[in-house]
Amino acid sequence: MKYKRVREILTGLIPIAAFLLALLMGTMMIAILGINPWVAYQALYNGAFGSINAIADTIVKATPLLFVGLGICIAFRAGVLNIGGEGQLVVGALSATIICLTFPDLAGWILIIIALLVGLLSGAIWGGIAGFLKAYFNVNEILSTIMLNYIAVYGMNYLLRGPIMDPLQVKLGSFIPQTARLSQVVDLPRLIPTRLNLGTIIAIFFAILVYIFLWRTTIGFRIRMIGQNIPASRASGINVPKYMILAFFLSGALVGLGGAIEVLGVHHRMFTDGSASGFTGSAGFNGIVAALFGQLHPLGTIPASLLLGALLTGANKMQRVVQIPSALIGALNGLIVLFVVGSEYLRHSQARRVELITEVGYNSKHKSKKENE
Repeated sequence: MKYKRVREILTGLIPIAAFLLALLMGTMMIAILGINPWVAYQALYNGAFGSINAIADTIVKATPLLFVGLGICIAFRAGVLNIGGEGQLVVGALSATIICLTFPDLAGWILIIIALLVGLLSGAIWGGIAGFLKAYFNVNEILSTIMLNYIAVYGMNYLLRGPIMDPLQVKLGSFIPQTARLSQVVDLPRLIPTRLNLGTIIAIFFAILVYIFLWRTTIGFRIRMIGQNIPASRASGINVPKYMILAFFLSGALVGLGGAIEVLGVHHRMFTDGSASGFTGSAGFNGIVAALFGQLHPLGTIPASLLLGALLTGANKMQRVVQIPSALIGALNGLIVLFVVGSEYLRHSQARRVELITEVGYNSKHKSKKENE
């Protein structure tokens, strides 16, 4: 029993080892460029945690990653892949923005609540589309969610270049694809005199809520059972299509809420550079890494999101201080993704091997006992 516990702890440390290995590879790449890796990583640390503002920026950067990661946890536990975080973030933010622009005379707190709820519902519907296609038409969810990302982005580009473009941009003739600055009454309250806002508290609250939902409720148990064994779930009477759609619906809802919080708490307007990442900062994909790094556990995703947020924030400082090419920053992020995803596969393989060894040992012991009798 003690040996099994040690193996479980070592297996849980695999993602951390993968992250450190990625940083080691990054060290070699930095050294090849003739840059002192110690100076580079020191700049990265200072950029992420060197001051109150840096810490606040790190937490702000981690917040959308946490929302996406929570959505990914629910989807993965149901045995499906939600790769549509970018589109769901955009849809949630866009819906919240349109509500705020359409009803500017509402009381601030009422408008905030309505905007967040609309963002949540929009993300839920966007995710639910992929769930419906998967459940009833067996459409590959990776393909459908990626296609939905494109639809969301092109819809955003159309709206920001026409119907909801900032009237001031039209008047000046600059035609920058962005909306007007939202009314300050819908700005999420700041926690301290930095960019840190109420959205972070909401994200942590939902992380705890998702944990309770998945591990302390009957519906959560059924979702996890579907992810582990669909035939057994059907045999036990679980409506697999229904819960598969529900998983996508809840996953998209959390991501859409993250998009709404991003626009109300950080940017205060919608804008685009023609791609989703211009607004999301690729949080829809980085959130997947955060979920994997947190071992697909809602509470584990909290520190994982913070770590990735620190990396993203500190990388900007590192690039400015030691003049590292932006391509190297992208390569370092790619290495982390590669090693973390690979470590997740290794972790599952290791856990399965332990299960098989335990099962074989139990069967042998049971057989010997019968022979002795």
